Amino acid sequence: MRILVGSVCAALIGANMSFAGEDRAVYWDELVPPVTEEISNPFAELSQDQLRQLATLLTLEDVPVEERTEEAKQDIETIRSKLTSQGLDPDWLFEQRLIMMDARMSADARTNDDLLGQTVRIPGYVLPLDVRGDLVTEFLLVPTVGACIHTPPPPANQMVHVVYPEGFKVEGLYTPVWITGELRGESRVTEIRYVDGNGEVSVSYAMNANAVLPYQ
Repeated sequence: MRILVGSVCAALIGANMSFAGEDRAVYWDELVPPVTEEISNPFAELSQDQLRQLATLLTLEDVPVEERTEEAKQDIETIRSKLTSQGLDPDWLFEQRLIMMDARMSADARTNDDLLGQTVRIPGYVLPLDVRGDLVTEFLLVPTVGACIHTPPPPANQMVHVVYPEGFKVEGLYTPVWITGELRGESRVTEIRYVDGNGEVSVSYAMNANAVLPYQ
């Protein structure tokens, strides 16, 4: 999820293109800080059947009590009884699920502080946010083709919010670029436009780019 995909994407990560006299090339895996604490996962040792039962129970109980059918109420009672007989506590597991989700969101938002304040080059794909005429002056740099549009948003620390007042012409969403500038840690929520409406994504990095060039 945190690497570029496809032949072009593999080249972006695999190539070592820091030449003498050029700014340091940084790739997406480097934007992820070292793991300092493993996230406890009580679901790892559960069977597939237990996981399916929990998922079904969560879906059934997501419906307000007053709107549940008699069949749904019976199913809830049956599933809870089955899981309890196996030594599981559904309510505790659901609480742990929320804790895990919060922990993963927090981990996905963390920046690699060793890179902050450095002038670097990063390859990726452009998701335009502000277009002046035929020039893009503000965009998200993302690691995969179609990220945020055709696929779910990457983690917050796998996107860079870029401002480039000079602007540049986008040849297409499938054309990779290099951006160069000082990398900053800047947590923000950015609104993006989908085909069927608008949405928000969280971004952990920012850059006022000095240059935006085609990937070569």
